Amino acid sequence: MDATMTVEEGKATGSQTSMRAVIASCFGWGLDLFDLFILLYVAPAVGKHFFPSHEPMLSLAGAYAAFAVTLLMRPLGSALFGSYADRHGRKGAMILAVAGVGIATAAFGLLPTVEMIGIWATILFLLLRLVQGIFVGGVVASTHVIGTESVPERWRGMMSGTIGGGGAAIGTLLASIAFMGVSYVFPGDSFNETGWRFMFFCGLITSVIGLILFRGLVESPHFREAQEAKAAKARAEKEIVGPSPLKTLMANPDYRKRFLVNLLLSTGAGASYYLTAGYLPTYLKLVNGLSGPAASSIMLMGSVAGAISSIGLGELSQHIGRKKAFLAIGVVCLLALPFLILNLGSATGGAVTAYALAISFLGSAGFAPLMIFLNERFPTEIRSTGTGLSWNVGFAIGGIMPTFVSLASATPADIPQSLAIFLAGACALYLVGGLVAPETKGRLAT
Repeated sequence: MDATMTVEEGKATGSQTSMRAVIASCFGWGLDLFDLFILLYVAPAVGKHFFPSHEPMLSLAGAYAAFAVTLLMRPLGSALFGSYADRHGRKGAMILAVAGVGIATAAFGLLPTVEMIGIWATILFLLLRLVQGIFVGGVVASTHVIGTESVPERWRGMMSGTIGGGGAAIGTLLASIAFMGVSYVFPGDSFNETGWRFMFFCGLITSVIGLILFRGLVESPHFREAQEAKAAKARAEKEIVGPSPLKTLMANPDYRKRFLVNLLLSTGAGASYYLTAGYLPTYLKLVNGLSGPAASSIMLMGSVAGAISSIGLGELSQHIGRKKAFLAIGVVCLLALPFLILNLGSATGGAVTAYALAISFLGSAGFAPLMIFLNERFPTEIRSTGTGLSWNVGFAIGGIMPTFVSLASATPADIPQSLAIFLAGACALYLVGGLVAPETKGRLAT
């Protein structure tokens, strides 16, 4: 009886540990998306106060470029925090990164504008975006690993989609709630004059919530086993410190090859996401002429559609394999997304919502099986570093694409065509990645 109770208690404890890891991973990824949508919602104000221009599209391009700057620093954050996570633990890296994201995001609300100090305002804004990018890259390097390492093999496909889709929904939801609340307090022009600062202040609140959620988190079983094996080897061979995870990744030809193949998929998935869900708020406002609240309401529904897509297709990859999931998603997105984008511009009434939801559904499909695939590509000792760099480098390249769409569009009327062309390229790249990628299902421990 006592033995039976011990086993049951052990199972319950294991389930609680897995659930905490799932929640932590989802919320950590949600902070990444929160950063994206906060900037999207305040893009007109940021363009006005930090990237002023007589041409509205150039001002908007400046705001998107500020987001791209953050993306470019995320690989560095992955290298730093991923290496720390592989050496000292996923939990510690996550806590440091989340705290840094919150402080950096809130600091934007304190910045002086171009009207106050001239070009120095733009420089300070970009420098702070660089700092924030390092911390956001660190969040990705730790949260993307601890969740998939902490659940049984059967649920890893769904876990991959849940972190991606659920995390994206959390980030979008938090940003939309913040936008609705701040817009209510600062209606009309007062939002672009003062309210935008309080949008950034909300970043500190979300990070505090995250730190509270992480208190009961424990390290994943895979990491603990790897640490024990490493300690035993060090004692036997009298080694004190081995090579860094980053050096191990870059020095091994096989790992480098895996990294390059990973980039095809992560760049395609990242570009598809940022060109759909990431660009939709701007598209709906500038092309369809929707108000801010109307656009945010559609984005809320879109986040639900994206979550359903990501979770469902992540689970599908558990049944048919990662490679077949990549190929199926790539073909459907290549055929459907450009068509949907072109038709959204001329849609009216309920058709706008229908097209936007379909775009959100497909835009989130690409990364559904991607996270677990990246985890399965690297051994535990370098998993945070390898996964974080593969994801962040690819998504950094993909995140630049909205800036090029804005630059390629002389007027808002040109956005649909430009967006459709860039999306077709992103989906084609993703499909190529699926063709050359190996099947990895069930290989997390290798």
